[in-house]
Amino acid sequence: MLYPSGMANHPKQNPADPVGIFLKLLVMLSFCTLLVYLLLGRCHSDPWSAPDNSASQPLTLTKSGPFNGSASPVGVSGSRSAGESGWEPEKDWTAVRRLPQALIIGVKKGGTRALLEFLRLHPDIRALGSEPHFFDRHYARGLDWYRSMMPKALDGQIVMEKTPRYFVAAETPARIHAMSKEVKLIIVVRDPITRAISDYTQIISKTPDIPSFETLTFKNQTTGQVDALWSPLWIGLYAQHLEKWLSYFPLSQIHFVHGERLISDPAGELGKVQDFLGLQRIITDKHFYFNKTKGFPCLKKPEGSSKPHCLGKTKGRPHPSIDPQVIQKLKEFYQPHNLRFYHMAGQDFGWQ
Repeated sequence: MLYPSGMANHPKQNPADPVGIFLKLLVMLSFCTLLVYLLLGRCHSDPWSAPDNSASQPLTLTKSGPFNGSASPVGVSGSRSAGESGWEPEKDWTAVRRLPQALIIGVKKGGTRALLEFLRLHPDIRALGSEPHFFDRHYARGLDWYRSMMPKALDGQIVMEKTPRYFVAAETPARIHAMSKEVKLIIVVRDPITRAISDYTQIISKTPDIPSFETLTFKNQTTGQVDALWSPLWIGLYAQHLEKWLSYFPLSQIHFVHGERLISDPAGELGKVQDFLGLQRIITDKHFYFNKTKGFPCLKKPEGSSKPHCLGKTKGRPHPSIDPQVIQKLKEFYQPHNLRFYHMAGQDFGWQ
């Protein structure tokens, strides 16, 4: 067939070809679907990505761990603040040995062992069980040795130890101050007469052949002059010893535990200690019961056990009977020293 001039030599196409229209619609639909997907993807933020102003500092999961009661897992660190995203700030969850931030420095036979055992119930306290005597006997070994004696602790836990002789050793305030100017000091004080008798009771349990308490109390029994240099009596001169500590530490860094109240109201005294250390009051009266046989409070449920726990057999042992006239002489001797101590400590302990 001949076609008119100017037209190609091929058959005439149908402008309403259904196959071509279908292909065009399919391409357009695919394009629109891709466009919508991209637009929707940009409208939703990625919960794991950092905000725009910290895109160069992405969050990093440093260590997996249990949840801490919020929606964020413990161990996540990054640039977000806790208030902004709910994530915990960066923490070190490795237990290490550190120098102590708190010390129970005295006094001997005042109740320091009881206080330490009670405080060890607190999950934020890591305390050395034995007395290291670093600042009074082993100072030449150095701080690295002292640190190696401490229990391992997590970031935020308080490391502490107790050595009652620190309070009366002349060299210890300066040495402890050289280690830390911010260390918190705890002193358990008790009626110095009762404390002296308890001290003597411990001495005769080891050396039963020593002279009587009444004999050792006086330089001369005829004149009634008290031997203030006899160790059980000398330790009770609290004002004299405290004066050295106040030359290095402010009173705000020293907390006095009332030894008698530690027995009659352990939860009340422990509450004050927890406040002083900046800790939540976790140790309460529910942890104690009073053992009438020993005359001391015992722990109902020590850490890691469901059995009651009392202090050792050396605690609460009976004291020897002391001549009342000797007791009266000691009251007269200690009265001015006690009043001076009350003034220095800023509280009246009520010893008569």
